[in-house]
Amino acid sequence: MTRAVGHRGDPYRRRENTLASLRSAWRSDADAAEVDVRLTRDRVPVLLHDATLQRLWGRDRPLASLSSAEVRELTAGRVPTLEEALAATEGRRLLLDLPGAPDDAAVRRIVEVVRSQGASDRVEYCAGAPAMLAVRAVDARAEIALTWTSSAPPRPALMDAVRPRWLNYAFALVDGPLVERIHHDGRLVSVWTPDTGRSMRRLTDAGVDSITTNRVDVLRALLERGPRQPAEPTTG
Repeated sequence: MTRAVGHRGDPYRRRENTLASLRSAWRSDADAAEVDVRLTRDRVPVLLHDATLQRLWGRDRPLASLSSAEVRELTAGRVPTLEEALAATEGRRLLLDLPGAPDDAAVRRIVEVVRSQGASDRVEYCAGAPAMLAVRAVDARAEIALTWTSSAPPRPALMDAVRPRWLNYAFALVDGPLVERIHHDGRLVSVWTPDTGRSMRRLTDAGVDSITTNRVDVLRALLERGPRQPAEPTTG
């Protein structure tokens, strides 16, 4: 069955990338949650998609210029550290998206925190090739979803270096033949972020293995209804 992943938790109900949003995703019966991880000035990984606090928190301050203590003060403690998120989601699966082209040292720091929390077996990493190459360099066993933005396949040399379990696509790129090709190569297909039942059904019919969505409740309801049944033949 297709896996249901909450995009940044459950953002239509709770502010994205917060502990409240993650808990809401679990209440909607998500199989996993995707979160974004960036580093503060003092190199503490926190959950934030944007480079600044402006959109979510009304503070036009670059995250990279702020210490973790300053982030906590400016957001009333509502931007969790990665360590806090791992502790609060014990036993649950998290996909760590690494936006903003993090350098090798930043990636190493994120992987270190995951290891220190004993969470390596329930964490996946996703982003483009440079970040995933950096993850693979520091963790030979990491589970990786390589984000790919073209229907053309990645180069074999890149696949050999990254060794992803998943290829992760914008959902509009994905159809049945693409899924079949990736499955034939022994990998799984994940997509982001369809939010209508019609798009979700098209993707499950195509055989997609994992869907990351802002509407995990809609996806869960669709999955529980099971495969679409063929229309009854007409008579008369």
